[in-house]
Amino acid sequence: MDPLSTTQYSIEEVLRQRWSPISFSNQAVEPEKLRSMLEAARWAASSYNEQPWSYIVATQDNPDEFSRLLKCLAEGNQVWAKHTPVLMLSVAKLTFERNGVENRHAFHDVGAASANLAIEAAAQGLLIHQMAGFDVPKAKETYGIPEGYDPVAAIALGYLGDPQTLSEALQQRQSSPRTRKSLDQFVFTGHWNQTSSIVG
Repeated sequence: MDPLSTTQYSIEEVLRQRWSPISFSNQAVEPEKLRSMLEAARWAASSYNEQPWSYIVATQDNPDEFSRLLKCLAEGNQVWAKHTPVLMLSVAKLTFERNGVENRHAFHDVGAASANLAIEAAAQGLLIHQMAGFDVPKAKETYGIPEGYDPVAAIALGYLGDPQTLSEALQQRQSSPRTRKSLDQFVFTGHWNQTSSIVG
């Protein structure tokens, strides 16, 4: 399947190359590429430059650590993610370092960091699949994540694998067309739900 989709307007090619497969090769991710992806996350914008993100990383090179993170995933995600060479967990610090006040933008900023990571992955010929399907309390307990921090998403990272290794249901899921809302459905001017003339 060609994962590239037709866009309404021209965008950078690396953005079109980013997608979320569920068939990953067991080929190891080179440490320097993994560091580059984490460096890309590091340079994301954040409210007051708070940088409220942390990443817990486990690779197949360390089977015990990989198994610990894998067991935090929902069973349906474990089925395919167990073949991925790298698993991660993104975590948000929920208060500002400078004054202890709630940072309501923390999840947004962690998402921005992970988006940077995803784009750098695509530029390096790798892909990531972010998952909401994981056990938050179990992740907190497993990793001793303290009060004031929340796990945001689980992440599978690696090279694209052979979809034939997946069950038929997962093959169908992966081969489904990539769809997006049109711009006129979410770009407004003047009033809520009033399509902007910029896109309408």
